[in-house]
Amino acid sequence: MTLSNLDRAESLAHTLPPLLVAAELVARTVAQGVHGRRRSGQGDSFWQFRPATQGDAANRIDWRQSARGERLYVREAELEAAQTIVLWRDGGARIGWRSHLATQTKRDRADFLLLALAALLLRGGEKLRLGVAGLPEFRGRLGLRHLAQTLANDPGSDALPEPERLPRHASVVLIGDMLGPIAQIAAELRALASIPVRAIVVQLLDPAEIALPYDGRVRFEAMEGAANTLVPNVALVREAYAARLEAQRSAIAAVCASHGFGFQTHRTDTRPETALLALYNAIAPDTARGHR
Repeated sequence: MTLSNLDRAESLAHTLPPLLVAAELVARTVAQGVHGRRRSGQGDSFWQFRPATQGDAANRIDWRQSARGERLYVREAELEAAQTIVLWRDGGARIGWRSHLATQTKRDRADFLLLALAALLLRGGEKLRLGVAGLPEFRGRLGLRHLAQTLANDPGSDALPEPERLPRHASVVLIGDMLGPIAQIAAELRALASIPVRAIVVQLLDPAEIALPYDGRVRFEAMEGAANTLVPNVALVREAYAARLEAQRSAIAAVCASHGFGFQTHRTDTRPETALLALYNAIAPDTARGHR
C-alpha cells in the first residue's frame, strides 16, 4: 500500500463510521413517514396472515394457523418487487467546494444524501448500484457499508453514468451541482432517456453560489481548468449572475421534464430530511402510497 493509499485508508477509518451513523439516523427519521415496499402478490417469501374473506379459494386457507382460533386465515406471500436503482454523485473538482456560509462541501452533502437514501432503499429490499462501470449490486445492511466504502475510495467522475452500463428500466438518482455546459448536460440526459430509465436529478448548490454574498473586488478561482475571473465590483454583477443561474436551473428543469425525469434543487446549508423524503418518494412511488 502506498503512503497516499495508507493516508486515505486511515482517513476513511475515522470518517466513515460517523457518516454512516448520521445517514442511517436521518434515514430512520424519514422512514417513520413512509410505508415499506412490501405488498401482497406472487412470491416465495412469507409476508403475513390475514383473515379469509368471501371469494378466497379453499386451497389458500392456512389450516394450521386457522386451528389456533375461531377464524380462517389466508397465508400471503410477499410480492417480489425489488428494482435496480443506480445512485450517482458528481465526482468533479467543483463539487468539493464549500463557502463560509456552509458547514459541508457539496461532495460531503451529496455523499450524505446518497447514503441516507441507500439506507432507506436497502431496508425496503431494493438492489442498488453506484454509477461506476463494473461495480456489483449492493443489497441488505452489509450492502450499505460496502457502498459507503466504495464511494469513499472512488472519487467518481463529473460525467453522468454511461447509458450502456445501466440496466434497462432502472431508476437513476443523479446528484451534482449541474453547473456545467447546459448542452453537455442535456445530451447526457437525452442519452439516459433513450435506454430507457426513470431518473431524478438533484441540483446541489452551496448558499454562496445562490446569493453571491461578496462585495468589492473579488478574484474567483476556477476549479476545473477554466481561467480565473477578476470582478472589480461584485455588487454590479450580482443581478446578472442571479439571472444566469436561474436560466441554468430552468434549462435543466425543462430538459428533465421533456424526458419525464424528476428535478429538484437542494442547498447545502439546509436540513437534508426534506430533500431525502422527496427523493425517496420520487424514486419509489409505490412506497409513498403504502401497501396495496
